[in-house]
Amino acid sequence: MAKEYDVAILGGGTGGYVAAIRASQLGLKVAMVEKGDLGGTCLHRGCIPSKSLLRSAEVFKQTQDALSYGVETENTKLNFVKVQERKQKIIDQLHQGVQGLMKKGKIDVFEGHGRILGPSIFSPTAGTISVEMNNGEENEMIVPKNVIVATGSKPKTLPGLEVDGETVMTSDEALQMESLPNSIAIVGGGVIGIEWASMLADFGVDVTVIEFMDQILPTEDHDVVKEAEKALKQKGIKIVTSAKVLPDSLEKSDGIKVEAEVNGENQTFEADRMLVSVGRAPIVDNIGLENTDIVVENGAIKVNQNCQTKESHIYAIGDVIGGMQLAHVASHEGILAVEHIANENPEPIDYNHVASCIYSNPEMASVGLTENQAKEQGYNVKVGKFPFQAVGKALVHGEKEGFAKIITNEDNEDLLGVHMIGPHVTDMISEAGLAMVLDATAWEIGETIHPHPTLSEVIGEAALAVDGKQIHG
Repeated sequence: MAKEYDVAILGGGTGGYVAAIRASQLGLKVAMVEKGDLGGTCLHRGCIPSKSLLRSAEVFKQTQDALSYGVETENTKLNFVKVQERKQKIIDQLHQGVQGLMKKGKIDVFEGHGRILGPSIFSPTAGTISVEMNNGEENEMIVPKNVIVATGSKPKTLPGLEVDGETVMTSDEALQMESLPNSIAIVGGGVIGIEWASMLADFGVDVTVIEFMDQILPTEDHDVVKEAEKALKQKGIKIVTSAKVLPDSLEKSDGIKVEAEVNGENQTFEADRMLVSVGRAPIVDNIGLENTDIVVENGAIKVNQNCQTKESHIYAIGDVIGGMQLAHVASHEGILAVEHIANENPEPIDYNHVASCIYSNPEMASVGLTENQAKEQGYNVKVGKFPFQAVGKALVHGEKEGFAKIITNEDNEDLLGVHMIGPHVTDMISEAGLAMVLDATAWEIGETIHPHPTLSEVIGEAALAVDGKQIHG
């Protein structure tokens, strides 16, 4: 017998389960369809497990450097089994929490693979969902008034670099490694590739990054990238840019051997393992989109500012719509979609106000336009920059590398972008995000009294530096 709901959500990742909770808060009857574990990629194969490993790498590296803090340690060893156990414990705890939230919100969770059906005996419009249950029981039929597609994304691969899960991996397989290799070649110098490069280097792995573009982190501000390259090379990471991996050249025996065309010349790279990190692709196949009028462009579902597809009662959020493939973006898109369904008249998301973070060591964080983007858009740019080495708390932490950079419009003092690299910048970028939302100026940030000694002083000083008024620089 078909079950009726106000909202059915296809996918229980960060965007999906947050949408379900908000819908429940608004008094809607909600169904969640998820074939895997609630929490999706972010909780099980992305944000949380990778940051757990990064934290273990940071502690290991810091312990090795403990003498510089006046602490003597001997025979520091890495127990990677314990590292993985800690990661899994964190995942399990958070997974249990999400399950509890579903029960608290009286959200019906269907464990299986859902597909959208076209008009049928159940409904005159597309949107009925057939759930192939994991337990092998007969398919469940869900008839919702509205659908939210939140199926997420999966790692992209490259032709000729087929993933075997052992010597050639994506981040999914890398997170499950039982032991660390002595060396690894990372194909792709974007956010995920650089986080893995930093982590593995801090664990003592010999790392080579092979990037197709002429710089790593091609979406980041050029000053941040320059500082990041310097820090990564100091860890011993080899960075090769303008490099096109030749897919037919991959050889696997004891490890891998691959050729890449680098500035017109072929180079050979050898390592124990290869990590292919070339982005993520929206999951749009085998979910029934062909039974609807939903438009897919460049592999992603096309939506309007309210996250509605061409079928106005079917919404899509998160990685499956392309754009900023970030967990916090998916969450807010989910809230937006649900509030639109409930006629709450939500404000559209201004993606220029969304902060993004890179959890390498050193960390990077940004919001708004890069300096080059601002200039390309015709702004008269004024920049303030301040180094962590002039901030007392950074010296206390023993992490003095990096800076904060604030970009403003010289014509009207509007804040255009904030970019940071250094200790704990991922925790501090929200101040800049709030400033963007409130349309604050650099002067207003500089007038905010930042407590001393704190790392956040770097933001206040960078804001003052826009007009050459920094105190300690």
